[in-house]
Order: sequence, then structure tokens, then C-alpha cells
Amino acid sequence: MRIVLDINVLLISLPVRSPYRPIFDAVRLGDLTLLITNDILMEYEEKIAEKTRPEIAQNVVRLLLNLPNVEKIDAWYRWNLIGADADDNKYTDCAIAANAKYIVSDDAHFRVLKRLSFPKIDLLTSDELLEIVRNELPPRSR
Repeated sequence: MRIVLDINVLLISLPVRSPYRPIFDAVRLGDLTLLITNDILMEYEEKIAEKTRPEIAQNVVRLLLNLPNVEKIDAWYRWNLIGADADDNKYTDCAIAANAKYIVSDDAHFRVLKRLSFPKIDLLTSDELLEIVRNELPPRSR
């Protein structure tokens, strides 16, 4: 399953004791394909460093870049679908360019996507993705 993870979902899935850890493990083990752009990767590193330490952020980014199921995408066209927070558009642009199955976010700004008929982007919350990971992916990701 090809997904784009908003930083809020990545952050809650990183701690080993987090109930959302199966999401990160599914990426780490290759059960989900994570789609990223340079802008997304830079935000990942910046926000993880703010919440933890720069070394941890660098390790997470290095891990992601070395996983065969993490695809780096060039999103050339800017759709500007999210007006409330233009910075979130990097995720929608990546999802469209990469033909992602879902964007996963708990950010209310993304809800505008549910009202769009074109381009069609399916949105999941972290809870909805966690349910998919637990019920539809191989047991090793759980």
C-alpha cells in the first residue's frame, strides 16, 4: 500500500512504546510503501529534532532513505489544495505525483480533501491506518 505520512503521524509512531508504533514498524519492515519528497524529508528531520534530538532525527531520516520501500518522489506540479495551511500541500502534491493510495494525517486542514472530486485523494487518520496495519498486513507489522 502506497502512503504519504504527515509528520504528525510519523511522530506518534516513532516511540517504541507508542500504541501507533505498528505504523512505523510496517514501514520499517516493508509492509507499507512510504512516499516522500525532499520537502517532506526536511520537515521530518526538523520536527523530529525539535521533539527529540538532532541525532535521532538524522538516524530516522537515514533509515528511511535506506529502506527499499521508501520512494523519493519529484512533485513538479503544485496543486495548492489546502488553503488553511499551505505548508501541508507538500503532502498532497507528493500523493498525487506518486499515485498514493492514502495520505495519513490527523491534521484538520487535510479534511478539505474529502470534499474534492478531483484530484481524488483518500485520507486516513492514524487510527484508521493502525486498524489496517493490525487487520490487513502480515502479523510481523503488528
